[in-house]
Amino acid sequence: MKRISTSSHGRWSVLQPTAVNRVLDEVRALQSRGQSLVSLMRGQPDLPTPPAVIEAAEHAMRSGRTGYPDNRGEPALRRAVAERLRRDHGLDYDPEREMLITDGATGGLFAALGALLEPGAEVLLPEPIYDAYTGPIQVWGGKPVFVPPLFENGRFSVDVQALKNAVSKRTRAILINTPWNPVGTVFRADELRAIDEFAAEHDLRLLSDEIYETLTFDGKKHVSPASLSATARARTILINSFSKTYAMPGWRVGYCAAAAEIIDRMLLLWQQFSRGPATFIQDAAVAALELGRDYHDNVAREYQTRRDLLLAGLRGIDGVIPLVPEGGFFVMLDVRGLGMSSDQVRRRLLDAGVVVLHGSAYGQAGEGLLRVSFAAGGDVLLKGMEQLRAGLACVSRS
Repeated sequence: MKRISTSSHGRWSVLQPTAVNRVLDEVRALQSRGQSLVSLMRGQPDLPTPPAVIEAAEHAMRSGRTGYPDNRGEPALRRAVAERLRRDHGLDYDPEREMLITDGATGGLFAALGALLEPGAEVLLPEPIYDAYTGPIQVWGGKPVFVPPLFENGRFSVDVQALKNAVSKRTRAILINTPWNPVGTVFRADELRAIDEFAAEHDLRLLSDEIYETLTFDGKKHVSPASLSATARARTILINSFSKTYAMPGWRVGYCAAAAEIIDRMLLLWQQFSRGPATFIQDAAVAALELGRDYHDNVAREYQTRRDLLLAGLRGIDGVIPLVPEGGFFVMLDVRGLGMSSDQVRRRLLDAGVVVLHGSAYGQAGEGLLRVSFAAGGDVLLKGMEQLRAGLACVSRS
């Protein structure tokens, strides 16, 4: 029998566990030794899935909606997504040809990159960037190219000149996330227009991860780059999921919208490894899309209240500056004044009983920062904030 090669040259050799999974391994090891920890790390909403969504899933299962789904996604869900994009963003997508229902945004991103990349192709990633983007690029034989940001007045933005410095003949796409994990920037229309003009100049596709789109604060409004113009729409692959917006992270359902030729390529890839989310889950997703604007507004207000509580609780510590996010689930703490690396600070905070993520996990531009989640509220947030403040104050004094 031929032995399976253990050569270091396989495509898996470039992959690493995500930062969250690496830290979770540390946390489990500490907990197994009896240490009590409060986590302010993950972007998992703690609000309950809306009852109407659960009821729709139960009804669908009892009605026999447990067979194979349409590989593109159930027609009713594709139509509901198209209607929401039209209503909320003025985007007109054909649900029959320009939409694919996926197993969360992760599955959609994987299929989109597979449709775009050949071995050696490059994808521009403005830093600090969600580290789980790099693995799918590498699996398809591509190369992530990290681009330094602009950082002014406590706000990160994309440096178009840095994009111009990084682009090459091998570049095929630029990937952005708005609101931006981990730094919380909500891109303005003028910023997106500059990125789109750069993409047009170099004939690049624009992958737009919009999973935090409804979680914006202080009157900020989400803008999809696809809504800027007909040409921007043609080059944009819009990626979204129900995980954050509707508190459905475990349901694993999302969608992509793009030009028909891109969706056709993605569908060919999709058919090789997924049948898509279960039919009853897709029916539940339709019910989620039927929730009114009040639902989104109430959720955003709840998370803004948590954000403001966290910001107030972490001000006034020597060497620590909280950055105000415009959207998303995370506050970034500038801890460069503490005189040690972000990972060293994170490890000291583990000793203080609180789990956060080090900014260096998101690239060189994230060094000196900590990512603190307010996706969990109530006693978890209060206790975590108390221990975080005490731990940072201890590091600051030392």
